[in-house]
Amino acid sequence: MCGRRHEEIFLRPDYEKRNVVANTMQTLTEHVLKLAPPGGLFDETVVANLFPDSSTGARALLVHRASQAGEILRLKPGLFVLAAPYRKTDPHPFVLAASLHAPSHVSLESALAHHGLIPEAVYQVGSVTVARSREFATPLGVFSFRRVPVLSPRAGVEALEVARNTWAFIASPLRAIADLIYLNKSITWKGNGMGYLTDSLRIEGEDLDALSFEGLEEILNSFRSRRVRAYLEGLKGAFGHAG
Repeated sequence: MCGRRHEEIFLRPDYEKRNVVANTMQTLTEHVLKLAPPGGLFDETVVANLFPDSSTGARALLVHRASQAGEILRLKPGLFVLAAPYRKTDPHPFVLAASLHAPSHVSLESALAHHGLIPEAVYQVGSVTVARSREFATPLGVFSFRRVPVLSPRAGVEALEVARNTWAFIASPLRAIADLIYLNKSITWKGNGMGYLTDSLRIEGEDLDALSFEGLEEILNSFRSRRVRAYLEGLKGAFGHAG
């Protein structure tokens, strides 16, 4: 009898199967699903607001049960995402990066790939921060954050729309190059010139020729590294940009 009831459930129409899933959905998942956060992302503050009368321990148990059921994924302590069957849209990797570690902005090869300057796919999201360096290996990918101490963290950084009504802070190509030069201590303009960009990063010459130097002064004033400043000034001089 028990086996027949189990069989009947899977022989029902799809809409009845969905009702079975809904009836067994964890309490937390059901509440977050109704809230429909963009990309399915939510944090412990959202959980506290959804269950204001519950204790910290009770809310932790709700999270544990939903996680054990495979309905939510832990990205880091206090940050979660609905599992794929329960979210309406996927979180954009750049938005996810900003949620994992702040303040930060997408930069390095990830920004250059976003701007179409490097040909190869980037298999992890690289960001820059003025806080300490971190790396997060999550169920949705690997996200690295490299410390670049600057006076103005948003120098050469723009808020760009990466999906419909979804924005992220992304380094301009020039700022991404500056961040890379800073982190690669052996690279100098005198010793490497454009070879680092064309050979190591594989940026095409015509793309470099079209590189915008708008915001150069702001970036130069933000970096205290003479090596980075000299590289950017050498790059500008090589292409004869007047401003």
